[in-house]
Amino acid sequence: MNDRESALAGSAEQPARPSHARLFIALWPAVAERTALVRHRRQWVWSGKASLVRAERLHLTLHFIGALERSRIEHVAAGLQVPMSAFQLTLTHPDIWPRGIAVLRTGELPAALLQLHAQLGEALRALELPVEARRFRPHVTLARGAADATPPAAPAAVRWAVDGYVLVESTADSGGGYRILRRYGEQPG
Repeated sequence: MNDRESALAGSAEQPARPSHARLFIALWPAVAERTALVRHRRQWVWSGKASLVRAERLHLTLHFIGALERSRIEHVAAGLQVPMSAFQLTLTHPDIWPRGIAVLRTGELPAALLQLHAQLGEALRALELPVEARRFRPHVTLARGAADATPPAAPAAVRWAVDGYVLVESTADSGGGYRILRRYGEQPG
């Protein structure tokens, strides 16, 4: 048995599972979209300070939920099922936001994206969960600490065929990561 296996096997050595989960709702790219995002990111010039978001963590946040008692997750997950139609999202604008956040954002907002965002906001309110008051600015974060980065000169056009969304837990294990708790998809019309 190696060190990792023995740490997992000995329950006395395992850290206690937190009573709360840190959750958000997101669009999660399929392999083709993730590949296109990584290809776009390679066109940037990054300083040594930039911390690139790992490819498997790239996503577009729809709503941040925050800390939620684990005992409520199933109820909340069920309440987040809202009708949606598939749509095409095009990410066209590379940008560096305050605090050195490098993003790729939309130029035009598809009506179906705005509708999905609004319906999920209503679902969160019905579940007595907070909804952020600030304006929805759909984007994919590519890197942090990137104030000195240079976006590509050529225009971006990452096309994303959206047919669902996910409920995600942000985990603290193994240096942080994401775990998809539930997938939601296009509802047959």
